[in-house]
Amino acid sequence: MDGGWEFFKGSLVRGLRLGLKTTWTLVKISVPVYIVVSLLGATPVIGWISRACEPLMRFFGLPGEAAMVLVIGNALNLYAAIGAMKALALTGHQITTLALMLSFSHNLFVEGALCRRLGLSFWLMAAIRVLMASAAGMVLGMAWGG
Repeated sequence: MDGGWEFFKGSLVRGLRLGLKTTWTLVKISVPVYIVVSLLGATPVIGWISRACEPLMRFFGLPGEAAMVLVIGNALNLYAAIGAMKALALTGHQITTLALMLSFSHNLFVEGALCRRLGLSFWLMAAIRVLMASAAGMVLGMAWGG
C-alpha cells in the first residue's frame, strides 16, 4: 500500500512541476506578444495594418488587424498568435476562423527547417500549408456570412 501511495505522490509532484514549467514557457511567449500588440493598439500602427490588410482579410470574414495574428502565428508559433488574438477585440467566429487557419499554417520557419532536413521543399510545404489555411478560412468565412 505504501509503495502505491509513494508512486502516486511522486507522479503528482512530477506532473505539477512539468505543468508549472510548461505554463511558465507559454507565459514567456504569449505575455510579451500581448503587451506589444496592446501597445501598438495605442498607436496608429494597428490602424495602418488594418486598413492595408482589410481587403484581403475580408475573404475570411476577418478584420484587417487579424492579419497580424496570422503573420505572428506563421512566423513564430501558436502561443504568440494566441497572445496577439487576446490583445484584439475579436468575436468568437473570428477567433475560430483564425484558429482553424493557424492549425494548417503555423511556425512555418521552424517546421520548414525540419522539412528541409527530411529532404522536402520548404517553399512547397509552406505554399501548401498557406493555401490550405486560406481555403479553410474562406470556407468558414463564407459559412458564417463574412
